[in-house]
Amino acid sequence: MTQVTERGTPLPAALRAPAGRRRSPAAAACVLGGAVAAGLGLGFLAVLVIVLWISSPYPDSGPGGALHLAAGLWLLAHGTELVRYDTLSGVPAPVGVTPLLLVALPALLMRRAARLGSAPGDGGDGEEVLPASAVFSAVTCGYLCVGSLATVYAAAGPMPADPLSAAWHVPLVAVLAAAGGVWAAKGRPVGPLPHWVPGAVRRAAARPRYPLALRAGAAGALVLLGGGALLVGASLAWHAAEVQASFLALTGVWSGRFAVLLLALALLPNAAVWSAAYALGPGFALGAGATATPLGFAGSPALPRFPLLAALPPEGPGTLLTCATGGVPLLAGLAVGWFAVRRAREVSYKETALTAALGALVCGLLLAGLAAASSGPLGSRGLASFGPVWWATGAAAFAWTLLLAVPVAVAVHSWRTRPARQAEALALDVEDEWHDSGVRELRWEALRRAAGALIPDLAQEPPRTGAPAPPVATAPRPPRRLTVVTGLHLDLTPRDLTPRDLTPRDLTPRDLTPTDLTPIPIPAKPAGAPPRPLVPPVAGARVMARRKPPA
Repeated sequence: MTQVTERGTPLPAALRAPAGRRRSPAAAACVLGGAVAAGLGLGFLAVLVIVLWISSPYPDSGPGGALHLAAGLWLLAHGTELVRYDTLSGVPAPVGVTPLLLVALPALLMRRAARLGSAPGDGGDGEEVLPASAVFSAVTCGYLCVGSLATVYAAAGPMPADPLSAAWHVPLVAVLAAAGGVWAAKGRPVGPLPHWVPGAVRRAAARPRYPLALRAGAAGALVLLGGGALLVGASLAWHAAEVQASFLALTGVWSGRFAVLLLALALLPNAAVWSAAYALGPGFALGAGATATPLGFAGSPALPRFPLLAALPPEGPGTLLTCATGGVPLLAGLAVGWFAVRRAREVSYKETALTAALGALVCGLLLAGLAAASSGPLGSRGLASFGPVWWATGAAAFAWTLLLAVPVAVAVHSWRTRPARQAEALALDVEDEWHDSGVRELRWEALRRAAGALIPDLAQEPPRTGAPAPPVATAPRPPRRLTVVTGLHLDLTPRDLTPRDLTPRDLTPRDLTPTDLTPIPIPAKPAGAPPRPLVPPVAGARVMARRKPPA
């Protein structure tokens, strides 16, 4: 009994441990990883602000004010709206335009923390393996703890954060980044949805049209953003003198110019989204009553001096050059239609058109989200609205891409399935060249001449006289496809044979003796002349379908 007990399979360490302590070490490590990710983002911005504060010749606050400002910038990177109280009018001015390039810092750090927390282990020596949901919850909890402390700390600085804005912007970025990190650590699975999702939604998501529509919509959004970036670069090059003058007039010290340059670089993705909205038609707002569209620049905005704002189109009605920006959404529609076509030939035209329409919808939703993230207020009254209107930008992107994606997708689908239809038509209408062109008679004659008199002549069909026979109705035969047989080699070159002359009497087995056969004289060939084939050798044979008999 003792041996059986000792040699039995031991229970796993995770089952022997108490229920309350089973996952505490791994969960604590994930919580610490989320807190470290938030601390790294805060530390990076704090070092950058402290360096600029030290290098500034006229610092207006101490190191405490610089650290409070770094905490505010960290919250601004999550989309949180800041409030500036030190204004000339004394009215608090909100600052809600989030530099999209700055959002990449907390998102990447949070994604890395979630991916490391979900890294698979060997499970040996009692190592705990947490499920994906536990890792996601633990990392998010640690990140939000640091985020709440940063919100409280930034409240004592020159630009505190709006508590209501921070209450949903910081968790939103943390949840999205953590979900992406866990999904990447699990190998980016694209299998069925969890069981708590309704069955109708799971069955609909399993269809291949939805991943294809996501890919097509993402391709269209990337084309729009790429076209917007090209428009920004072209406008900066066109207004290079104004941009340089604005950059030099803001400050005269190198630390201030370096800060302006960093801010301009962080706002370049915002400018690309604004240019995409400009090409789509709705344009973007530049304060109260001022809007820039391809058809014209209406209003007189009170803009601050900034290099990117110096590259705006001139005021007044639009020109042919501004209207030419409409080519960007045209390219986006073509991209959505191209990527919405499946490779399978059994897909119907209706399915292809529906996939293209869903891709246009995805493209519109992506542009609406980017427009909402890149816009916001820069002050009060005349500066309360800056950037594109999200719903107008999304609707315009959906309309442009839908108008072009559906016909392009149907045309591409028809073009890709064209070779198969032509091959089937060729197999139905092909002529029986083997029997109609006299090739059979030529080969038979060549074989007869090569073998001498052993093969009789091909009997000629006597001419028909009288009335032609009525056509006989035959059942239609199923179409036969072409088959190409390779590797054959038919050489009909004549050989030096010694055939025997047979007597015209009836042949019997007794008569077929060597004494009854005499050689037939063969014309002499010139010495050294190569044999001349009667029919050129054939390499490969083409077996063609028989022609249907005439009705």
